[in-house]
Amino acid sequence: MPAMRCGSSGRDPHAVQAFFPCSRSTAMPLDRFDRQLLNLVQRDAGQTAERLAEQVQLSPSAIQRRLRRMREEGVIERETAIVDPAAVGRPAFFVVSLQVERERPELLAQLRKWLAEEERVQQAFYVTGESDFVLVVTAADTEAYDAFMTRMVGANPNIKRFTTNVALSVIKRGLSIPVPLDIDKE
Repeated sequence: MPAMRCGSSGRDPHAVQAFFPCSRSTAMPLDRFDRQLLNLVQRDAGQTAERLAEQVQLSPSAIQRRLRRMREEGVIERETAIVDPAAVGRPAFFVVSLQVERERPELLAQLRKWLAEEERVQQAFYVTGESDFVLVVTAADTEAYDAFMTRMVGANPNIKRFTTNVALSVIKRGLSIPVPLDIDKE
């Protein structure tokens, strides 16, 4: 199988770009302090510059400048709060594999847009293998999930089939990206 290119679906050379996120061609250089900061704010973005400064051994103003630069450069995309799903009535997670009927760029773009705008879809991946997409969906219960899937299939007639795995328990949940402190070591 050929290697996947940046922006390539690996299936249709005319497919819509951005199925695979790509690292920047002009990546912002990150030193050891930046990498240490990234690991710390991924664990708790609410820490003050003073608290971060104690851990990284830089001044609070240097911490603020580095974080601002990483936000401006898109290294830090956004900061969010992690909410207990059960506390807000969404205790169930479903892992869904979707197959599409046709891989025409405009049909894939329509589905991708729908998935991106749907708040119940926590994560969506365009993948290789038997499925075309893998989703993580949250819902209050199986009835709410069934109603969601009915609505999704109705709004996206290009969906050929889907399979669902119900999460019995959550062992780990997160979006942190491990950032090695030394770029040469992984």
